[in-house]
Amino acid sequence: MENKKENFSEWYNEIIELAGLTDKRYEIKGMNIWMPYGLKIMHLIDDIIRKYSDEKKFQEVSFPVLISRKQLEVEFEHVKGFENEIYWVTKGGKDTLDVDLALRPTSESAMYTMFPLWIRSHTDLPFKIYQIVSVYRYETKHTRAFIRVREIHFYEAHTAHKDYNDAEKQMNEYLDIWKKIASELCLEYSLDVRPEWAKFPGAKYSIAFDTPMPGYRSLQVGTIHEYGENFARNYNIKYLDENGDLKYVSQTTFGLSERLLAAVIGIHGDDKGLILPYRIAPVQIIIVPIPGEIYDKILEYSRTIMDDLKNMGYRVDIDERDYTPGYKYNDWEMKGVPLRIEIGSREYNENMITLSLRTQKKKIKISRQNLRDVENYLKTVNDDIKSHSLKFFNDNIHMAKSIDDMKNEYMVRAYWCGSKECSDKIEALTEKAALGNIYNDKTSGKCIVCGRDGKLSMFSRTY
Repeated sequence: MENKKENFSEWYNEIIELAGLTDKRYEIKGMNIWMPYGLKIMHLIDDIIRKYSDEKKFQEVSFPVLISRKQLEVEFEHVKGFENEIYWVTKGGKDTLDVDLALRPTSESAMYTMFPLWIRSHTDLPFKIYQIVSVYRYETKHTRAFIRVREIHFYEAHTAHKDYNDAEKQMNEYLDIWKKIASELCLEYSLDVRPEWAKFPGAKYSIAFDTPMPGYRSLQVGTIHEYGENFARNYNIKYLDENGDLKYVSQTTFGLSERLLAAVIGIHGDDKGLILPYRIAPVQIIIVPIPGEIYDKILEYSRTIMDDLKNMGYRVDIDERDYTPGYKYNDWEMKGVPLRIEIGSREYNENMITLSLRTQKKKIKISRQNLRDVENYLKTVNDDIKSHSLKFFNDNIHMAKSIDDMKNEYMVRAYWCGSKECSDKIEALTEKAALGNIYNDKTSGKCIVCGRDGKLSMFSRTY
C-alpha cells in the first residue's frame, strides 16, 4: 500500500478499494456503489446515530425523494443556497411534467410543508423527527469517495419548539448527542460557529464539527443549525399556545453524512489499512486457525470458540480460506478488524487462545475460561484509537500570532474580528478559509489582520 504520511490521497483511494468499501466505477460521476463491507460499516454508524437520537425521543420518518419547485421556492433564501446543486426531473416517461420536480438536496422544503398539518397546539411541541436517506447535490468540484459525492448518505434531524429559548435548549441537546457519537467513533473535533456568509441558507447561525485530516485539510463532519422563526414564517408553521394565541414555532436541524466514515478511514488508518472502533467493525473478532497435523481438531476448537463469542453478542467470523496464516493476518488487518484470535496446535492442547490487537504489535495468550476478557481488549483497542486521534488532532492545530504564522500546512487558531474583508485577506495569503469563531471560547485578542478586537477562530484549507 501507499505510505499514508507521504501520499494520503493515494493511500485513501487505495484503501477504500482494497477494503471493499465502495466502487467508484459506476457510470455517473460522484454516485458510487456501496459495497457490502463499506455499507455494513455505514449501517453500524447509523445504528449509533439512531441510538442516541431515539434516547432523546426523536421519531424516525422517511420522506419522498422528490420535491416540487413550488415547495422549494417557498423559502427563496434557502433554495438560493442550493440552486446550482439541484437535480431537476422534468419528464415522466415521454410526457413533460406540469410541475418540475427536484431530487432533494436536503429536506426542509419537503418536511415544512407538512409541519402545519401536524403541529396545531402547544401540546404537539416539541416536535422532533429525523431520517437517514440519500440526498442529491450536483457537485461540480473534484469528487472524492465519502467526502464529496453527488448522492450523499445523510442523517437529518428537524425540530419545532414553542419559542427560541426552547430551540436553544435543543441546540445544546444536539451537542450532547454529537459528543456521544464522536466518542463511539473515536473522533476529535472543533466546534466552530460559521461566519455569516458560510452558515446554512436560512439559518440564524450554524455550528460545524470540523476535524483535521491527513493531507493537511480539514473535514466538516457535521453541523447543527438554529433557524429561529425563519422557516416557520415562510411555511406558516403556527401553534395555539396555552392562552389560545397563534404563534410561530422556532426550529432547529442537525445533519451528519457519510463523511463520518471518511474521517474514521483517514484519521485512524495506518500503512496496513483500516483501523475500526469496535462498535462499527462488521467483524469485531476474526479467528484464524493455524494449519497443522491436527487441523481438524483445531478447526473444531476454533468453531467452538466462535460460537461462544457469538453467544456473548460479538460479531465474529472464522477464516477457513486456503491461504497462508500470514496472508490472512494482513488481509484482516487491512480491513481494520479490532481483534484477531490465532489458534494452532499449542492453543488447542493448552485450551487457550492467542490474541492480537489491531493497534498493538504484541500477542497475548489467555485461557479459554477467560474468554469474556475479550471485551476489555476491544475497549483497549478503542482507547488506543482515541489516544492516537487526540494526538493527531493536537499535532495538526497550531496557534498563530501573525499572518506568517498561518502560512503552514496545519489548521490554525487565530484571533479574528469576524469581517469578510480580513477573512478574504487571510485566504488570499494563506489559502485558509475562516471556519468561524470557536464555540463557547470566552477569550479575546487583537485581529491577526487589522488589529481590532477579535475572537479566537479556526482557519483551514478544506475538502
